[in-house]
Amino acid sequence: MTCIIIDDEGTSRVILNQFCETSPELDLVDEFPNAMEAIKFLNRNEIDLIFLDIHMPDFSGFDFIQTIKNPPKIILTTSDHGLALDAFEYECIVDYLVKPILPDRFQKAVNKASKFVVPSEKAQPVEEKPESASVPSNKEFYVNIDRTLIKIKTPTVKLIEAKGDYIYIKTTEKDYKVHSTLKKIVEKLPEDSFLQVHRSYVINLSMIIDIQDNSILIDEDVIPISRSKRPELIRRLDLL
Repeated sequence: MTCIIIDDEGTSRVILNQFCETSPELDLVDEFPNAMEAIKFLNRNEIDLIFLDIHMPDFSGFDFIQTIKNPPKIILTTSDHGLALDAFEYECIVDYLVKPILPDRFQKAVNKASKFVVPSEKAQPVEEKPESASVPSNKEFYVNIDRTLIKIKTPTVKLIEAKGDYIYIKTTEKDYKVHSTLKKIVEKLPEDSFLQVHRSYVINLSMIIDIQDNSILIDEDVIPISRSKRPELIRRLDLL
């Protein structure tokens, strides 16, 4: 089985590396100190098994599993005894190794992985919708400001922020203050281009300049990312 290691602790990676070398069933392809680098690798490569640390800065092992579309077999490695029940909610998880990991326990998990089959998602039939029910292209929308309907071109929208009873729409041309709710504006936006990354913010994915830790930079605005929204954001980005 081809495998990779994802663990922010250098010592843990060294130990797992040594265990992998002594296991005839395993072919260790690479190791990563963080989940982001591993996601980039998996976008270009297929592997059979991941040794995954749960507790990593900014992006936990569970966040990682939710981010990748078709996770392979996963053996969790952690020093936390209390997450076993949470772990087995994921069908791709084979075993749960508690640090410090002993060689016999490691090999037992590998043997289990060699027989384990990840359940595949059943393809759902695509329902053909009548032309009248098709989703509009949403290239533009209108907002009511002081009893005047203002047309906003959707591609120019950088971000939308909710503050109390108002929302602030920032575009490349002008900023607008509208008496409305974030939910109503989101319904006007194309889902493939926009994402709500925080309870108060919706962003245009094409306007992202940089992502650092738990924030996004769009123009001069720093937008917070909710922990629950981070996996979806990473999944939607084209990571190289």
